[in-house]
Amino acid sequence: MRRSTTLADIARLAGVSTSAVSLALNGRVGVSDDTRARIVEIAENLGWHPNAPARALTGRPVAAVGIVLRRPARFLGAEPFYMSFLAGLENQFSKLGSSLLMHIAESPAEEIATIRRWAAERRVDGLVLLDLRVNDERLDVIKYLELPTVVVGDPAHAAGLPAVWTADADAVRAAVHRLSQLGHERLAWVGERSDLAQTRIRTDAFIEACASAGLPTPRILETDSSSASGREATTALLSHARRPTAILFDNDLMAVAALGAARDAGLDVPADVSLVAYDDSILCEVTSPPLSALSHDVHSYGAHVAQLLLREVQAAGSTTSELDATPEFVERGSTGPAPA
Repeated sequence: MRRSTTLADIARLAGVSTSAVSLALNGRVGVSDDTRARIVEIAENLGWHPNAPARALTGRPVAAVGIVLRRPARFLGAEPFYMSFLAGLENQFSKLGSSLLMHIAESPAEEIATIRRWAAERRVDGLVLLDLRVNDERLDVIKYLELPTVVVGDPAHAAGLPAVWTADADAVRAAVHRLSQLGHERLAWVGERSDLAQTRIRTDAFIEACASAGLPTPRILETDSSSASGREATTALLSHARRPTAILFDNDLMAVAALGAARDAGLDVPADVSLVAYDDSILCEVTSPPLSALSHDVHSYGAHVAQLLLREVQAAGSTTSELDATPEFVERGSTGPAPA
């Protein structure tokens, strides 16, 4: 009978200690990214799988992790952020034999009921809280249930729970600064629901950055983040007597739709209007012209959240919040100097 692969086997091939292998395969800090990647590759090549009883001796086992989303299913299939983020989560959980349990809810009440049921039935060992909202009522429920959770969003809105976030306000300010350098004075922001914490942070930063740059008060439109709403919002902005010369969008799906709206209005991008997307994805690179974007690695973002949650479950609530990244303003063909 073939002998099972051990951590010592992996350590010998990787040229590291068995403790380093354990840290890498359990998603813990203490090894470099390069070393972790090498160890994971060797483990996969050897067909190594975590031993559940052995893992239980070294820390609380993580059989399943839950995530509840209040989004239309068809939207999740179209929005690149969610597919990439969920792939990053699943990639980390699967390495330890953990499963990702996802539920799509139609209302806030269904979200909370699902979380309560999972906790009562012990269906999940931990929870990922996505789409953090301002004064989010889910937070009090989660804290009462004492369910290990990592919030995806700014700690200022996480009610003391550990969070992983991106520096959205800094990214938006950098974008406004660059557009101002290009001569743009009339700016607009098309954002998702204002009750979402990330949208509130981005919108506030956009308004403050315009004021700091001495620009006129910008136009702010709120939508449901779909491509149809992005197109409709762009059409409304471009039909205004003093239309904006640059528009920032809360996601790339809306920005892609805005290209079509600009063409329908007989305007050229970027000669007549510059467009900037948030998050960035392959969609932004294949459009004509390619879309400028506030870009960050969403797949890595999901992986970071997974790693922190695994530590949170096994450390029984002793983890702290961590900044993932500051999105970078990547200029492509959709931005240029303001029209005369």
